[in-house]
Amino acid sequence: MANTKSAKKRIRQTAVRQARNRSYRTRMRNAIRDLRAHADSGETEAARTALPKTLSLIDTTAQKGLIHRSTAARYKSRLTKLVQRQTSAAEPTAEPSAD
Repeated sequence: MANTKSAKKRIRQTAVRQARNRSYRTRMRNAIRDLRAHADSGETEAARTALPKTLSLIDTTAQKGLIHRSTAARYKSRLTKLVQRQTSAAEPTAEPSAD
């Protein structure tokens, strides 16, 4: 247990920061999970609208130092590719007419 006044204050500050960081990290993970679920279930419109919000949360989490910037870039790249693949697969392709 902390003995000095400053050590006790550091414990309080750490507890507040841990709670805040946990909240940001959880929000990011939930957004990623929801986006992947939309893409996997074929809800392309929902996935397309959720993508910018999810990318913003990833950027915020990286800015705060909770994840590394390379990790953020990797998440963003993979999620964007996933949504683009699902969107292109859902759109009907124009087949040439057999005349």
